[in-house]
Amino acid sequence: MGKRKYSTGAKWEDIVGYSRSVRIGNIIEVSGTTSVKDGMVYGIGDPFTQAKHILSIIEDAIQKLGGTMDDVIKTRIYVTDIDHWSEVGRAHGEVFGEIKPTTLLIEVKGLVDPDMLVEIEATAVVSE
Repeated sequence: MGKRKYSTGAKWEDIVGYSRSVRIGNIIEVSGTTSVKDGMVYGIGDPFTQAKHILSIIEDAIQKLGGTMDDVIKTRIYVTDIDHWSEVGRAHGEVFGEIKPTTLLIEVKGLVDPDMLVEIEATAVVSE
């Protein structure tokens, strides 16, 4: 059971030493993902837009390793302001409404960039 890795090429992946997603067997883990596009924070001031963008990055990271969003069994959502829960939850619901993975939504003190309002990670189990 070999380990397969996917990286987006973001500068932080090499600096910090991580992959966007890793697959071992039928399990895919996706790293904490923030809303970045072309090296800049995307959706500044808009937690819904950030969450939707993050989920598209996560979907790509899962697909690159042979999975789909239907395979996601758990998400972990970190917000810098718990009052954003409904906007972030709405974005999550638009993507996972029928899939309904388990989830966690928790407020954190901050993320790497103060313009980042949301970070999401995911676990998928691919049917073999």
